[in-house]
Amino acid sequence: MAEELGHQGAPEQNKPADVAVVPPPRAADEAALHRVARRRTRKNEQRKERVDVRYSIDEKTGILAKARSLNIAGAHYVGGVVMAHVHGDLTLPGQRTPLDDYIDELNALRHQVATIGRNVNQIARVLNSGGHPHPGDTALLAQTERTLTAIGTTIRHIAHAANQAATTTAGR
Repeated sequence: MAEELGHQGAPEQNKPADVAVVPPPRAADEAALHRVARRRTRKNEQRKERVDVRYSIDEKTGILAKARSLNIAGAHYVGGVVMAHVHGDLTLPGQRTPLDDYIDELNALRHQVATIGRNVNQIARVLNSGGHPHPGDTALLAQTERTLTAIGTTIRHIAHAANQAATTTAGR
C-alpha cells in the first residue's frame, strides 16, 4: 500500500496544521537557570515558614518540567530561583544584562565548536586507520589537520572571551 502511494516504506512526515512551533530556549537562559537552581543549599535548621503561590496549570507544568530536567524538586527550584533574585544573583527576564547573555552564548558556542572538532577528529581517525589510501586522502588528511588546528584556536579564543566577560561581570 505504501509503495502504491509513492512512500516506499517512509514514515508519514505530515504534521497537523494546528501544531504550534515553539522556538528552542536560548542557551543563555538555560545556563542561567541551571546555575541558579543548583546554588541553593540546605540550611542546618528546618524551614518552617511558608509562602503560598498560585500557578496556572501550564505554569506549574513548566516549573515541574524544568525542575525535573535539573534533577531537583519543584519547591527547591522555585525557592532557589526566588532567593537568587532576592540576593541579586538572578534577574528577571527583562533584567538580564547583555553581558550575561554574551557569556552564556559564548559557552554554548564553545560547546558546539568542540562538537565539530570531535567530528573532524573522527574523520582523521578513519583516514589514518590504514588500508589502501584513496586518491586525495593525503590532501584531505592535511586539510583535516588544518581544520582541527583552527577549531582548537577558536575554542581557546571563545574560552578567553568568556573568561574576560566573566571577570568583567564579577567586577561590576
